[in-house]
Amino acid sequence: MEKIHATGKPENVPYIVFEGEMARQERHIKRLWIALLAAIVALVLTVGIFVWYLNQYDFTSYEQDGEGINILGTSNGGDCNVTANANPNQKEPVNSQGPSDTQGT
Repeated sequence: MEKIHATGKPENVPYIVFEGEMARQERHIKRLWIALLAAIVALVLTVGIFVWYLNQYDFTSYEQDGEGINILGTSNGGDCNVTANANPNQKEPVNSQGPSDTQGT
């Protein structure tokens, strides 16, 4: 902050002080540019590694077992009955909770 005399003119600062302040600001701005470039490189590397990681998966083709019909049962309270060979005319819902209690007892 500059001191202003009664004449309305700012106080004169010695040239060596001004020169030192300008050199300090230049160093500070140079460090800010380096930090900005490092942040940009880190962002590009992060996105590149993420894309490279996801590139190992094939999202465009897939194989499907059976008919590919998934039944969301509305007749049994909204329980989800999903099988690879689900039949919409199936009368008994498929137990997706695990093996039934009737086996092996």
